[in-house]
Amino acid sequence: MKKTSASLRSMQLSDIENAMNLSNAEGWNQTEKDWKLLIENPQNTCLIAKIDNKAIGTTTAINYSNEVAWIGMVLVDKEYRGLGISKLLLENILKKLESCKSIKLDATPAGQQVYKKFGFKDEYIITRMTNSSIKSLLINEIENIIPEPIQSKNINEITALDEFVFGANRMQLIEYLIKEYPYKAWLLKHENKITGFVLGRDGNIYHHVGPVIASTITDAKILISKALRELNNQRVVMDVLNDKQELLNWLHSTGFTRQREFVRMYKKENLFPGMIDKLHLICGPEFG
Repeated sequence: MKKTSASLRSMQLSDIENAMNLSNAEGWNQTEKDWKLLIENPQNTCLIAKIDNKAIGTTTAINYSNEVAWIGMVLVDKEYRGLGISKLLLENILKKLESCKSIKLDATPAGQQVYKKFGFKDEYIITRMTNSSIKSLLINEIENIIPEPIQSKNINEITALDEFVFGANRMQLIEYLIKEYPYKAWLLKHENKITGFVLGRDGNIYHHVGPVIASTITDAKILISKALRELNNQRVVMDVLNDKQELLNWLHSTGFTRQREFVRMYKKENLFPGMIDKLHLICGPEFG
């Protein structure tokens, strides 16, 4: 019989090794850099559960400008499941997020039922697409629409566009992705104004492409193709809004397969729904 009394505390950078062990055990894609980004910002809330000094669970919430808190990384060691650890983690993190205007997360179908008990409501569905070996394919730039590499001077304009489409300011995340993974960061301009972009990051198993914001499906394809050209013969994952059926069909035709679905959910009011017609790929379930 496993001991059921767990202690909780805020995560520290010294917990990253234990956190990686938990996420690796689930075959998740996070890296030490991802955990570091979540933990080191004091505005975020990251909790770790321990029993007898053994790390057995985590949860995180990245804070976007005190408007939206995004819950992720709800992990419990397989040997300690069924003991109420995930409930304990969620109860405590939600208590710490009471002052936030809105709380969101991307749930697996199994997690969806748990989160409903905590008052979360469904917003829309996201499909995870994976490709185990990208081949140079895809779509050529058309109509003289040629992606440009994102530079530091573009960060403010990119952040403003992201805020308009996502619904909240994510400056810390946008700046991190552009500076850490510049070869995955491309933009499109129309009449000298940024109208779309793709970002991405390295992963433990897959290269993650997203978010992608674009005015049209064609622009989204051009941006994604540009990002994928840098990843020939690599493993790639992306999370696509389920209403983007043309994009999903195109990805499937280029060798991507459906892995799983997530349900985007919100608690309290959905004050920051964003402009989902322009949102094609999300950044990932731990970042929104």
